[in-house]
Amino acid sequence: MTFSAYTLKQKFQWTLRLGRALRLVWQSGSGWTIASIVLLIVRGTLPLLSLYLMKLVVDAVSIGLTSTNKEFAFSQVAFFIVLAGIVSLVDALCSSFAELVSEGQAMVVTDYVYSILHAKSIELDLEYYENSQYYDTWHRVQQEAFFRPTRIVNGLAWVTQNGISVLAIASLLFSFHWSVAAILLFATIPGVFVRLRYASQMYRWKHKRTSAERRARYFSRLLTEDIHAKEIRLFNLGTLFNQRFQELRSLLRREQLTIATKRSAEQLITQISASIAVFSSYAFIAYQTVQGSFTLGDLVMYYQAFKRGQNDLQRMLSSLAGLYEDNLFLSHLYEFLDLKPKVVEPLHPEPVPQTLQTGIVFDHVNFQYSTTTRKGLENITLTIQPGQVVAFVGENGAGKTTLIKLLCRLYDPTEGVITLDGIDLHHFKTTALRRQISVIFQDYAKYYLTAKENIWLGNTDLPSNHEQIAVAASHAGADEVITSLPNGYNTILGKWFEQGEELSIGQWQKVALARAFLRDAKIIVLDEPTSALDAKAEEEVFKKFRQLVKGRMAILISHRLSTVKMVDCIYVLKNGKIVESGSHDELVQLGGHYAHLFETQAQYYK
Repeated sequence: MTFSAYTLKQKFQWTLRLGRALRLVWQSGSGWTIASIVLLIVRGTLPLLSLYLMKLVVDAVSIGLTSTNKEFAFSQVAFFIVLAGIVSLVDALCSSFAELVSEGQAMVVTDYVYSILHAKSIELDLEYYENSQYYDTWHRVQQEAFFRPTRIVNGLAWVTQNGISVLAIASLLFSFHWSVAAILLFATIPGVFVRLRYASQMYRWKHKRTSAERRARYFSRLLTEDIHAKEIRLFNLGTLFNQRFQELRSLLRREQLTIATKRSAEQLITQISASIAVFSSYAFIAYQTVQGSFTLGDLVMYYQAFKRGQNDLQRMLSSLAGLYEDNLFLSHLYEFLDLKPKVVEPLHPEPVPQTLQTGIVFDHVNFQYSTTTRKGLENITLTIQPGQVVAFVGENGAGKTTLIKLLCRLYDPTEGVITLDGIDLHHFKTTALRRQISVIFQDYAKYYLTAKENIWLGNTDLPSNHEQIAVAASHAGADEVITSLPNGYNTILGKWFEQGEELSIGQWQKVALARAFLRDAKIIVLDEPTSALDAKAEEEVFKKFRQLVKGRMAILISHRLSTVKMVDCIYVLKNGKIVESGSHDELVQLGGHYAHLFETQAQYYK
């Protein structure tokens, strides 16, 4: 690609981003945008009117000095002063309204950007959340996306408003002498080019150093959030993590200051050149007045016009440079918004069967995470029939949880097919499929909401105060815990918010179990469901489990092999493959991998 073609491509992309930014701002609040446009047009025309009235005041004063009728002369001066005052009041009123509109627009744009970012986050697949490049992209969005759209709108407003003023004043100065208008233009442009160049340089630096900035923020979170607070104090890690944070911030600060220093030096040179040109023009205007070519009012008007024109032009070109910079950095927002889900929704989804006939089939399924060359699952073939309870067992990393992620279509298989009643999962809408699967993962979520809401989130189709919430809590063994809290089911859990009550790990797990039991789903999946429970609580849960899953398919994942003895079929995984399958007694009698794992655990209870 030639340089000119590359430049054209850049300009085209810049224009597209600008158009998207404007659409975003318009969609967030069209009324605010219209008000902003009206105000900037009015404010753009007022400076020229103010200048002209000032000329009339000075000329009226000059005439009045030689007039014999001083009262009449002063009435003329007073009339123009009153008009100038009215214009000034209108300008102040417009300025006040513009500030209010700008603030209001900034708020609605920020809230709108939050909403579209949240919508995109929900849309994206789980795979993105397990990829470091995604977090680099998200970090850049957090740094830039919430204020750049509003700054683009404000920048366009300043460009338009000052552009109107500059055109009017440039016409006035051109009527005086073309060279004055030319000096006004060329004295300002070099500084703008400096800013544009360093905006591009800063953009590239930000992109390059995203990972370092994110690591620094990570160390800051380690030091300030509750999740690591105990270990940091027990192992005396605070000084170490703070030192690493300071090293990263020092590196980033040095590099950023180097860029800023070079930019300041070049800007100083352009400002000196501009000042020389400006004061030369002042001298030329004063000389023409002394020579009698202009009145004193003309001198004041042209002087003020040149001064205001210089300020307006500087603001306009600075706004253009800022517009370029903001639009450049706003590409981070569009980089995030342009991410596409890898789990694709069907164009014509089939309904999920309401009554299962043949159940779930994994047919020669292979899966590999995009961030590694190691296969997560290899040639998995199994069947889970309606009403059957099965278990996946194996060592850490064997692929047990990955199977569940594929079943829920959090990922799609690399090869092979997963069917539900003979229908490929690809043919179902993901929300409809997941509605029929109730899952509690080992890394279950803790919601810092009320205890009632924590359970209700398992089935938000129910009213938030439905009686089934307490029933689900009772089945999970969480009812006793919750009723002992200060406000019972209305107690906020966790310590993040006022009057919150923290639970033990085992108590949190009971609440998560209740959430899974509340969902009226055909398939129940429990991934290490009782890992944090004591032996008595575990026994109570599994006594009720068979009753809870009656008529439904259930999948258990557990390291505690004592909990899977009651299932219909056990699948033993090792290195992403099914190496054995059968009932507990069959596998123990087989004397293979399962029998070895069971015997290893059982010896601790002998």
